[in-house]
Amino acid sequence: MAYFENIPNIEYIDRNAEGLNNYVLAKNIFKKVKIREDLLENVSFFEKYQIIGDDRPDNVANDVYGDPGFDWIILLTNNIINVQSEWPLTQQSFDDYLINKYKTYDKINEINHYETIEITNRAGEVIVPKGLRVPRNYSVSYYDYLLDADTIITNVTVPVTNYQLEEERENQKRNIYLLKATYIGVILEDIDRLMPYENGTIQYRSKFLKRCDNPRLYE
Repeated sequence: MAYFENIPNIEYIDRNAEGLNNYVLAKNIFKKVKIREDLLENVSFFEKYQIIGDDRPDNVANDVYGDPGFDWIILLTNNIINVQSEWPLTQQSFDDYLINKYKTYDKINEINHYETIEITNRAGEVIVPKGLRVPRNYSVSYYDYLLDADTIITNVTVPVTNYQLEEERENQKRNIYLLKATYIGVILEDIDRLMPYENGTIQYRSKFLKRCDNPRLYE
């Protein structure tokens, strides 16, 4: 079920036409719903999901819910507003993005920064976690109580290129949460309750139509 099918309409004055009663019909994109807090706060209603390859929201919705029109539920669940920047790029778009940003392949593969590898002591306890941004010549010293001596470890960094950095950012977008199919009905009930207009204003025309004020009447 496509999200825009549920958005009510609004009429606004057509400034390109003559006369006082020429209106343009459009979807009222400012009328929207969000997932209820009681759903969002209950982790049992969701499951982890990893986006694979060039899958789009409608592909995922079709695989998980059996309906590509439920792509908007996936976007709402993950608070995704701009699909172009918040959803993983296709491989071709990713390649184009790298060239546009870094200009040359040498720049793409240039070292951006250095990160630590995981360092543990003889007892298997983590002294330095993996992935900390540090200088290239970073070293770590700690007291080894099994040896009863201070220990210094060097060569604990690895280079991260611009390509690896951008790829990791894209991969982070691949880890999302999906509302379990069992609870989709709750979202649809909320839409049926919240999307229609309530009568009580001069703009009201029907449950699914409002008309904006006509400024020409006051000119």
